[in-house]
Amino acid sequence: MHISLPILRIGDLEIAKPIIQGGMGIGVSMAGLASAVANAGGMGVISSVGLGLLDQNLNKLYPLREANKIALQNEIRKAKSMTNGVIGVNIMLALTDCDDHIEVAIQEKADVVIMGAGLPLGHSKIFSKDAFKTIGTKFIPKVSSARATQLIFRYWARKYQHIPDAVIVEGPLAGGHLGFSKSQIKDPAYALEKLVPEVISAVAPFSEEFDKKIPIIAAGGIYNAADIHKFFELGAQGVALGTRFVATNESDIDNKFKQLYVNCKQEDIIIIDSPVGLPGRAIRNKFLDDVQSGMKRPFKCSWKCLKTCDFEKTPYCVALALFRAKVGDFSEGFAFAGANAYKVDKIITVNELFKELLK
Repeated sequence: MHISLPILRIGDLEIAKPIIQGGMGIGVSMAGLASAVANAGGMGVISSVGLGLLDQNLNKLYPLREANKIALQNEIRKAKSMTNGVIGVNIMLALTDCDDHIEVAIQEKADVVIMGAGLPLGHSKIFSKDAFKTIGTKFIPKVSSARATQLIFRYWARKYQHIPDAVIVEGPLAGGHLGFSKSQIKDPAYALEKLVPEVISAVAPFSEEFDKKIPIIAAGGIYNAADIHKFFELGAQGVALGTRFVATNESDIDNKFKQLYVNCKQEDIIIIDSPVGLPGRAIRNKFLDDVQSGMKRPFKCSWKCLKTCDFEKTPYCVALALFRAKVGDFSEGFAFAGANAYKVDKIITVNELFKELLK
């Protein structure tokens, strides 16, 4: 049976199939994957983190911070040339150059900016009461609690007389860096099924005050049509998935990365201590085993990409490790993955995935 889901409306944006592709760095979700998802009727998302690392020509011509800006600009333009659908940019607020990325996304008229890995409480040189009157881009914070949601909405309401356009609630089954402590990850009190209704309640008074519909989008561990249906029943108006889009023909990574998902088992999905000070979910390999046993991978930090990284003490550079994984070198890298990555059993097209998710 085919599921008929309502259109996801974010302000004047309409997403025919209310499925958002998660922004995955470094270089996992670029223009190729994002445009394919947008063409399928969902929201395609480019991850802004570390794009300058991927372009050797830019690396030779510019400092990495400037290379990141130009690479992001190029990637948004490329995606928009490949689709008339909705394109978003996922920006980690923990990046030291996150404001640069937000500015580029606005200048290039990205439809949406998703803000995660931190709370958007600042960025005053970009956001202001007057600026929001002219910016066409929609802004979506990614949160892991109702408390964080209230903090953001109160701040924006007071500072800008404006509130975010939607909220992504990401639970502890997501891949990559997690907004939870290790003890919270398996605690039922922090399950996504509990978080979604709590965030809906937190947003309701702001939605009423500003006479603005604020869709809530569920993320983290959503795998199939049954999961999607469950969160719509709980009041979500959309869902975001990352893991399912990794093993697609269109994802912007080496085939070895995709095969890692296809071949992994449930016991291979582990929680690691990331150098940035957060727990993360990844697929176990020799590189991670070596790091866990105390081995260090010396590196020279040229620009300190993450605010929370103590690069003089950390055993390895997470940006370089993810870059190596993107190009298929797992001797010096590893892959982040959601809790359900072990269920992936084949590489399919984005269109085939959408049919599966709506069946």
